[in-house]
Amino acid sequence: MAMIKRCLCRSEEDIKGLLRTKSIQFFSYKQIKRATNNFERTNKLGRGGFGTVYKGIFVDGTAFAAKVLSSESKQGIEEFLTEIESLTEAKHANLVRLLGCCVQKQNRVLVYEYAENNSLDHALKALGSPSGAANLPWSVRSDICIGTARGLSFLHEEHEPSIVHRDIKASNVLLDRNFVPKIADFGLAKLFPDNITHISTRVVGTTGYLAPEYFVHGQLTKKADVYSFGVLVLEIISGQRVPQTIGPSDTFLVRQAWLLYQEDRLLEMVDASIKDDCPEAEVLRYAKVGLACTQAAPAGRPTMSQVVKMLSWPDTFWKLETRPTDHLGCAEAEPVCPGVSLSAGSLRARWPTAAIPTTSSANSGSVTCSEIVPR
Repeated sequence: MAMIKRCLCRSEEDIKGLLRTKSIQFFSYKQIKRATNNFERTNKLGRGGFGTVYKGIFVDGTAFAAKVLSSESKQGIEEFLTEIESLTEAKHANLVRLLGCCVQKQNRVLVYEYAENNSLDHALKALGSPSGAANLPWSVRSDICIGTARGLSFLHEEHEPSIVHRDIKASNVLLDRNFVPKIADFGLAKLFPDNITHISTRVVGTTGYLAPEYFVHGQLTKKADVYSFGVLVLEIISGQRVPQTIGPSDTFLVRQAWLLYQEDRLLEMVDASIKDDCPEAEVLRYAKVGLACTQAAPAGRPTMSQVVKMLSWPDTFWKLETRPTDHLGCAEAEPVCPGVSLSAGSLRARWPTAAIPTTSSANSGSVTCSEIVPR
């Protein structure tokens, strides 16, 4: 796969020339403008990593989502090309589908399939409303967890070269009319060849979802996505949303979950709206998967294919180590072979102190708060 995002081109013809090698469909700006009713405010779906997203309907009745690149965004050109590079090569039922793009004069627009139920973040926000809980029963939440895990497993282990998303969070998991999850917003994605163990890079993403080794040292591996997914699972189970910035006084969801696990009270974190209608053993298994994914040491976390197995097979678990840690050089957890069941009492929980980033203590090594790019 050509690394098109590294090019320094900015002109319409330069970008179009590169994109023609991707067999991508081009839409005119006039088409998109008409389909979104001149980007009417009522059609606004939200903001992406580098622009505003609008709903549109083409003349044939096809609904779509258009992400319009801000004309002031210099970084946006790279993100624009990265999304195209990732989504034209990586096709999976749990990844959002790119329908095409617009490159005309100064206008840069990405055109995606439309997700009727907006995003997971939108669904979690609605849980406080009278109708919100009914839309997210446990069966739907479990399917969202498994579908998102499958999409990430495909990116990490089936696609060549591997892709690390770097910004897995609730607002980047879209939900179609049947609540099938679709991973979106690949503007920060990194290609990850098999011969590379990690990449040292500027820290970008959303603070509450950042893995400790990435947040503190800028060391990126696939396990950074695994950590973010673990946070997502805990959000889905609890119905609580992770704040996009975390201060010293915040009760961080990951920390709360580990405390409850240590005290054998993990069921207390389950969203009250589903507690009476969900299988206790299954919910506990999912919660433990979330904890396994958020262990402080990256080598202690499972791979995404192992996560899919743990979510799908009741007798598959992951060992959680118990040792308080205030740094990232802690002992690593050993994986338990699939099919081997451990009782709750034999699981040992690692206290993930290093996994709790705060805005007051982010400075470490060469990484500072000013280098965190909020999404």
